[in-house]
Amino acid sequence: MHPPPRQPDLSPMSLTARWLHRVNSLIPANSSHPLQVAVRTYCLSLLLSLGPSLVPFLTARRSHKTSIHALKRVLVREFGPKGFAFSVTLALGGGSFIREFWRILDDLDDSDSAPDGGSAKAAALKLRALISALKLTSAQKTFLSNVVSSSLGLLLLQAGRAQSSSRSTLHSNGKEPGASRTLDLTLLLLVRALDAAVQSFVARKSGSRRESDADLPEGQRQSAAERLVSGLRREALRTQIDSFVFWACSARIMWCFFYEPQRLPKSYVKWINTLAGVDPRLLEALRLIRTKQWSYRSGSPSHLGLLRTYALDLGHPATWGDPTSLPAFGGSEANQVWKQLGMTGRRGVGGLPCQMVHGEVGSSLGLEQSCTANAGLRGIKAFLEAVAIYLPVQFAPVILSRPRALLDPRSLLLAILGALRIVLARLLPFVSHDFWDGPFGGVLAGCLVCGSSIWIENGRRRGEMSLYVLPRAVRACLPDRWVRSGNTGVRLAERITFVVSLSALLTAASHHPHTLRGLSRWGLRFIVKGPNVAFWKNNDNPKQISSEKQLTDKTQPEPV
Repeated sequence: MHPPPRQPDLSPMSLTARWLHRVNSLIPANSSHPLQVAVRTYCLSLLLSLGPSLVPFLTARRSHKTSIHALKRVLVREFGPKGFAFSVTLALGGGSFIREFWRILDDLDDSDSAPDGGSAKAAALKLRALISALKLTSAQKTFLSNVVSSSLGLLLLQAGRAQSSSRSTLHSNGKEPGASRTLDLTLLLLVRALDAAVQSFVARKSGSRRESDADLPEGQRQSAAERLVSGLRREALRTQIDSFVFWACSARIMWCFFYEPQRLPKSYVKWINTLAGVDPRLLEALRLIRTKQWSYRSGSPSHLGLLRTYALDLGHPATWGDPTSLPAFGGSEANQVWKQLGMTGRRGVGGLPCQMVHGEVGSSLGLEQSCTANAGLRGIKAFLEAVAIYLPVQFAPVILSRPRALLDPRSLLLAILGALRIVLARLLPFVSHDFWDGPFGGVLAGCLVCGSSIWIENGRRRGEMSLYVLPRAVRACLPDRWVRSGNTGVRLAERITFVVSLSALLTAASHHPHTLRGLSRWGLRFIVKGPNVAFWKNNDNPKQISSEKQLTDKTQPEPV
């Protein structure tokens, strides 16, 4: 008697497992296959673009911005052919398809037969002969393949961004065109590509051949001691470069925060201002001093009320914020003016009173005129803010053992400026406070101190911190009017930068992974080579998995 036929399992878990198994069987087993590269790229880019777009619909109250029609527009935009995910997949994954075609062309045998009578084969052989005359290396072929795909992907991405921008600015006729919506991404790729070039330079200067020389002949391999020495040299040189970059970028960003905030992202300016606690009127006065519209020597007839109202809000006489009443120089002349204004504790120094610079810090304790108290109170505030920021991602003992926030320049910058104004102004009373409070006086000195916190940070974190601030610093160095003009030269320069940078990064991920680090190394290696997990492999082919595991083991660096 035959047993009854087994009924298929129709449970949701079983259906999901079957669907995943069927999808997994359609994906080639080789994790570097172009199809796998395209799938990984699309999934990752869709997550990065669609995730933030859906946050308002999950957190905000119901409105016209979070309606069903708005959600439909977001989904159509992100899943459409001009969406971020598809454009990035074409830019990154398209190069792997071109490179695979190139590889097939290189492996074409002259004795092979063509199904169409030989015409296709003859054309392929002529094309291969033409390319062979160029004598390109494997890395150069990869670079050129990525140049073609990234160019097409960028054009598609910019077309989609331009269409989205035109919809949002439909009623803004006559306004000056803004900066390219892909500029931030371009600068990010540029910085990462330059970092890869710097890491290659560091590796050569430190005597390190590559990340792993395990596949070199026995006589050419580095010994354990040589690898240790070269590794220490590489780390020391890398740390010095990272620290310098972070310091220079921090100085430029803070200088722009004071004088040209339009060069920085609005959210970035708001964050710095929250930490620094600066009154907008004080910042405006510093910008007017830079343009010589506000002066201690000649006064400021058109801006007399700017700091007068600020002084009144702080509970001080209005004359303390009047440039026509404040002494422009130090010395005995300043002492007489302070006596008439009822000011104490500023003997021999002119300019804006310290109480105005300190704001409300220490006013409840009666310490608003003390620069030392101001620095101490701001230091405590900076430490508490840093604890609130870093505590969720780090253990409390680590923060307490390395309180780098005590030197947080964004919160202590005003205290540093106040100290510089007092000390240097006393030593040089004949120098006008138009200079000390101008763009090349105390503000510049304070901005140069901004990056000092990098020296007490963990050496391995300095690289990512530098790469985080560098794109913003590069943007702050570009002529703002040129960037916002949107002319042909700007578009061409951005496109060339985008294509070359992305192609260089993808080539490095395939041929020189030791030049990448941090997020760029993980992200690009994930896209190009794939993660070592079963989802991206065909489990029905254990021989392929075994061969890939052997290849992975072979390329792992030897322990030092």
